[in-house]
Amino acid sequence: MAAPCAGRQPQNDGYRSLPLSGHVGFDSLPDQLVNKSIKQGFCFNILCIGETGTGKSTLIDSLFNTSFDDPVSTHFQPNVRLRAQTYELQESNVRLKLTIVNTVGFGDQINKEDSYQPIVDYIDAQFEAYLQEELKVKRSLFSYHDTRIHACLYFISPTGHSLKTLDLLTMKSLDSKVNIIPIISKADSISKTELQKFKNKLMSELVSNDVQIYQFPTDDETVSQVNTVMNGHLPFAVVGSTEEVKIGNKMVKARQYPWGIVQVENENHCDFVKLREMLICTNMEDLREQTHARHYERYRRCRLEEMGFRDIGPENKPRDKDRKNSGFM
Repeated sequence: MAAPCAGRQPQNDGYRSLPLSGHVGFDSLPDQLVNKSIKQGFCFNILCIGETGTGKSTLIDSLFNTSFDDPVSTHFQPNVRLRAQTYELQESNVRLKLTIVNTVGFGDQINKEDSYQPIVDYIDAQFEAYLQEELKVKRSLFSYHDTRIHACLYFISPTGHSLKTLDLLTMKSLDSKVNIIPIISKADSISKTELQKFKNKLMSELVSNDVQIYQFPTDDETVSQVNTVMNGHLPFAVVGSTEEVKIGNKMVKARQYPWGIVQVENENHCDFVKLREMLICTNMEDLREQTHARHYERYRRCRLEEMGFRDIGPENKPRDKDRKNSGFM
């Protein structure tokens, strides 16, 4: 038996690993990708779900350090409608096309039974629009404005008791379609002791009702430790404010009350910083990837099967799973 060639590695999965005798240059691929991404810009789409008056607009303004001038909503909406507004933001040399989708009138109706249906329809409509672009003979996904929802901030009123039936129904109907991040809004309205009990109660109810919320990923060793810790802090208890108050020699974002001041970015006062770090600084790209690889892929597979598409094996026959589903076996 002939000896293997010197310097060549054994085959792995049908491929051979070969050494290089000198510099080639493809180690610059990560830099090329970064440069291309910066030139193209990024998009991120957030869906805010919560009853009128739960502080959705104020929190979004606080998260992105700007004013989005979202129109004030009343409690007298006959039905739930979704309002999407897109903005161009820039930080250093990174451009972000940010779309904020607000649920106007959510929870305001006497009959709340179908309040979540317009939200489900909206999310599916964005998936369908992307699928139709993908299926075009002449498509332009590079320049296509992707409106698929990457993160759903679900605002829970700080009642201190338990989740409302509407909240459970809505989250359960959405958890296979979008990355849900539950947050307790206006968390300064209940005491710290009550707040911790409320957090524990909410997580217990979500688990017992099999509601799948977004878990910060722990498979990347660069962020696994911080994400593991932050998963234990869910749902985040937040306070938002665009007003600044002078404390010592500094002006800080805060809410001022007769009994004291609640600082938005003080981690002893609320989880606002944790939310911003997890949503924007650490896991924004994972939220985008999960939307495409998990939620959209599930929608795409179901729609293509409805259209009659099947995976074909090497002999131009449906694979075993598809043959069973199609009645061939």
